[in-house]
Amino acid sequence: MTKKELRTHYKALRQVLTLNEIEQKSLAIANRLLGLDIWNKTYYHLFLSMENQKEVHTDVVLNILAGKDKEVVVSRSDFETCTMVHYLLTDNTKLALSTYGIPEPVDGLEVPSAKMDVVFVPLLAFDIKGHRVGYGKGFYDRFLNECRPDVIRVGLSFFEAAEGEIPHNDTDIALDFCVTPERVYAF
Repeated sequence: MTKKELRTHYKALRQVLTLNEIEQKSLAIANRLLGLDIWNKTYYHLFLSMENQKEVHTDVVLNILAGKDKEVVVSRSDFETCTMVHYLLTDNTKLALSTYGIPEPVDGLEVPSAKMDVVFVPLLAFDIKGHRVGYGKGFYDRFLNECRPDVIRVGLSFFEAAEGEIPHNDTDIALDFCVTPERVYAF
């Protein structure tokens, strides 16, 4: 399948999930995350879930990070440049929904991409080699390219790996892990 076909297919699969299924699958993903050897780091970039896209609920991951006293970083997207600005998430951080339904920080303390130790990556589909399909704007590929080479890239997916290899090019950044409700893939 092409990336466009994969996007359409996996968006349709998400749309039939009930809120209860999303919550149960998100909790299972968070529980599997606990088994990864990633918790000795400092800066964790976390995407905040878009309810309208039925994304993995990351509030459970946020609670894990808070319980482990980690520095959590969230982003605000610039759709003109397809880039993101990253901010430290604190008790004082004000969040607002963007026009695309993305919860984003209004302002705060900026954190450079090079500071990130672990990045949790939203996606629609992935393959057994760690290639992924996102929403098609390249936000995360640009961001991951700005991170240190040793940053740990962790995809979160409701669904198992797609059959076959996902089309990719030199600007696509592969994952190190992808966590689903059923298992952890290591690439």
